[in-house]
Amino acid sequence: MYLTIEQTAEYLNLPVNEIIRLIREQQIRTLVVEDEVLIYQEQFNLFLREMEKKKRERDEYYQTPIPEDPDVKDED
Repeated sequence: MYLTIEQTAEYLNLPVNEIIRLIREQQIRTLVVEDEVLIYQEQFNLFLREMEKKKRERDEYYQTPIPEDPDVKDED
């Protein structure tokens, strides 16, 4: 199923400008048919899943405690 930019923005509850920014940065692909820009919904869903995966990985990285430095306890 293909959605217009406005439909995609409504579907994702994002401003139209954000969708246009993603298109301009080539983070999502589009199809132009008779001067109308269309976004394949499943491709966009894949993009969202990848962004969620990156966010989880980043959060997990930030939650990992920093190991103690072995040199700190070294008393010469």
